[in-house]
Amino acid sequence: SILRKLCEWKNVRILEAECCADHIHMLLEIPPKMSVSSFMGYLKGKSSLMLYEQFGDLKFKYRNREFWCRGYYVDTVGKNTAKIRDYIKHQLEEDKMGEQLSIPYPGSPFTGRK
Repeated sequence: SILRKLCEWKNVRILEAECCADHIHMLLEIPPKMSVSSFMGYLKGKSSLMLYEQFGDLKFKYRNREFWCRGYYVDTVGKNTAKIRDYIKHQLEEDKMGEQLSIPYPGSPFTGRK
């Protein structure tokens, strides 16, 4: 709801979005006169302040006030809009499958131990 509100304030349409455990996928329609970098700075900066205000315990978890990581991925969408929407819709399922595949089991050679 915070990201939705911030997008509305800047007249940015959320065409598709999916929140995963540690990242978010969003397909946005940004007004032509707005730069992507300025909007992303606004979205990440303002949302982190609003999240800290709404969920006070996050301040203790993220003491350095860096809720979001640096950077983001951006691409333009044209003929591939439907494919990208479908990709985003299924990201949570894909992440859950990846988590299940990465759960270590006793004797696993992929535990990261030497």
